[in-house]
Amino acid sequence: MPIIIRRATREDCPRILELVRELAAYEKAPQEVTVSLEEFAESGFGDQPVWWGLVAVAPGVSPEEEATDNSAERETIVGFALYYIRFSTWKGERMYLEDIIVTKAMRGKGIGKRLFDRLVEEAKEKKLHGMVWQVLHWNTSAIHFYQKYGASLDAEWVNGSIDW
Repeated sequence: MPIIIRRATREDCPRILELVRELAAYEKAPQEVTVSLEEFAESGFGDQPVWWGLVAVAPGVSPEEEATDNSAERETIVGFALYYIRFSTWKGERMYLEDIIVTKAMRGKGIGKRLFDRLVEEAKEKKLHGMVWQVLHWNTSAIHFYQKYGASLDAEWVNGSIDW
């Protein structure tokens, strides 16, 4: 099945947010997704976007038909990667990969690799000084995926956050 990797659009936001919720459920934290569709879309496609994204589109597949072959002239987003630019006082501008996910039914087909490879290309095109992300310590499949790229995974840092 041909997969198209393209830039995300505002119209993609409802489906991307569905996948965000799928990822949160996988990470055992579905209650943590509190962003509204309006805020999500405006943050990516408003006057001052703070995130950018890529989507993996499977032509001829609807979300309900992902795991079947009886598809019509439709397409659906079967994966996405969302990033923003962060500044490191040590390294300069770097890409921060917030999320990358491929739907469960479409994993193992090289879609995650294609998304990740395109992110690396984009970071280099933007002359960024690297890419950073987080991965849960128990997500061994993701850890193995990143290790194939020669990524270093740092166990020294503790994440901090404040919510309000």
